[in-house]
Amino acid sequence: MMSYITQNWYWIAAALGSGGALLWLQLQSGGGGGDLGAQEAVLLINREKATVIDVSDAADFAAAHVRNARNLPLDTLAEGVKGLPANKQLPIVVVDATGARASKAVAKLKALGYDKAQGLRGGLKAWREANLPIDKAD
Repeated sequence: MMSYITQNWYWIAAALGSGGALLWLQLQSGGGGGDLGAQEAVLLINREKATVIDVSDAADFAAAHVRNARNLPLDTLAEGVKGLPANKQLPIVVVDATGARASKAVAKLKALGYDKAQGLRGGLKAWREANLPIDKAD
């Protein structure tokens, strides 16, 4: 076994290097783990009446948010919270500034029975880059 490793070290190094490079690219391309791209989210909102929930804190939400989004900060997500859809079968698009909090929020929502909750990959940043409408609090 050891002789195999010493004789083929370059293949092992190449495999580890390429795996590391792929991981680095994944982390750099939008960072925040989300299931949906911006255009996919728009289709879900328009075709399936998805609810958009922004899990940013109140100040970030006031600065900019997806049009018609509801602000439910991540630490407030719980059963019976006002603002969550009563119908747990409706899709939910979860947004924050970069997508970093969205995966945690999706996990919480799925634990509450919202199986169709999905995060927006890249968050509000990706939404803006796609030139989609945003609102600001007055």
